[in-house]
Amino acid sequence: MLKVVPVPAFSDNYLWLVHDDESGETAVVDPGDATPVLAEADRRGWSIGQVWNTHWHPDHTGGNLAVKEATDARIAGPATENIPGRDIELSEGDEVRLGGHVGRVVAVPGHTLGHIAIIFDADGIAFVGDTLFAMGCGRLFEGTPAQMFESLRRLSALPDGTRLYCAHEYTLSNALFAAYAEPGNAKIAARLAEVQALRANAEMTVPTTVAQERATNPFVRAKDVQAFAALRKDKDSFRS
Repeated sequence: MLKVVPVPAFSDNYLWLVHDDESGETAVVDPGDATPVLAEADRRGWSIGQVWNTHWHPDHTGGNLAVKEATDARIAGPATENIPGRDIELSEGDEVRLGGHVGRVVAVPGHTLGHIAIIFDADGIAFVGDTLFAMGCGRLFEGTPAQMFESLRRLSALPDGTRLYCAHEYTLSNALFAAYAEPGNAKIAARLAEVQALRANAEMTVPTTVAQERATNPFVRAKDVQAFAALRKDKDSFRS
């Protein structure tokens, strides 16, 4: 099994260290800040050999060059985006490897045009960046509602138990909107209560699972692009 360790950064980001005990290899996903990931890897005696970026935003790539300078890690990221220090261009159908673990690259545009997810099918793990959040989805900074709707459809078609590692602690805000969007959904109400309790104790609410999102994420549950677009517009102006 891959070990996935969260490294909090900024106000609400999660940077992910991914480690394979058998090979001793370590990767970091979306290192917006090099300092905390280098410190956590050093604390654990791990040496970072790879950087995997899901998209170009600085809170995901801002630490790339410092990680590379400190570790000589190779940086992989979306082929069509401006990724600092990139050595390997990733597109739909490409693979990344950590020891014997293979992650496939899936295009999930919407938040940005070149956004990717990295899915380790055999491990039941997906790194989804800012495309799908627990009970929510990313803003449409560059893409269209149709693109994001399709991206969410692809991710939510993964097996129920797949763990989705997103990049931000947005779940409480998303849960409040979900309760507003689907006031009759008992599973959303129950999850909102769980999230409120976790956040009251400063505990993490991610990763989530595909099954949880199918049941409680209004964006995943949208029946068509028009319904999705209306929800996204409402969320952009929603004040909890």
